Amino acid sequence: MSATLYPTLPHPEPVAAPAARLALKTDGTSRGLLDGAWWPRSRDLLSELSALTDVLDPLWGRITRIAVNPEHWPVIPRKVPVSGHIVKVGWFTPEIDPHKLLLLSYGTGRWDLLVIPPRTGAEAAARLMAAASDHDGPPLTASALIAAEEARHGVSAADRPPGPEGAGEYEGGASAESAAVPGQTSTPRPASRLIMGM
Repeated sequence: MSATLYPTLPHPEPVAAPAARLALKTDGTSRGLLDGAWWPRSRDLLSELSALTDVLDPLWGRITRIAVNPEHWPVIPRKVPVSGHIVKVGWFTPEIDPHKLLLLSYGTGRWDLLVIPPRTGAEAAARLMAAASDHDGPPLTASALIAAEEARHGVSAADRPPGPEGAGEYEGGASAESAAVPGQTSTPRPASRLIMGM
């Protein structure tokens, strides 16, 4: 009997997760109902929350707890390992808007983010991100903001695949600053928001 030996394959280099797609109010802006918007790439909460907290920890302090409504998340992990610590995840059906994510940082504060459905088109996502991170804050709840986008533009901001012409934008190629903010006629104030991962 003979054995065939194969050379040792090199270990693959770790692949960095894509940066979270976020639009956040900057310091000093009024609170409002939302502190910004998050456009996850999938409904895999375990991998999406790791990317999100990697971005938010340096900005807001270590995120220790996250709460979601389970309506749009097929699996909700109880704990998510992130860089150097564990984030506990909880779910609450009536208390949390289905399109909102609640984040808590030990001793620092609480933040509420609009969760834009992953398969939303780039233009609709850009409008929602701009509205949720507007200087004065949106006057609407997260679900009302999604419904208003759908009503104004006649397209669903819900999970749907992009058309072939919008595939590049769906992957994050569009700029959130280039889209109009719902209900706003002037140019948005870029100093009032921080946009990442678009």
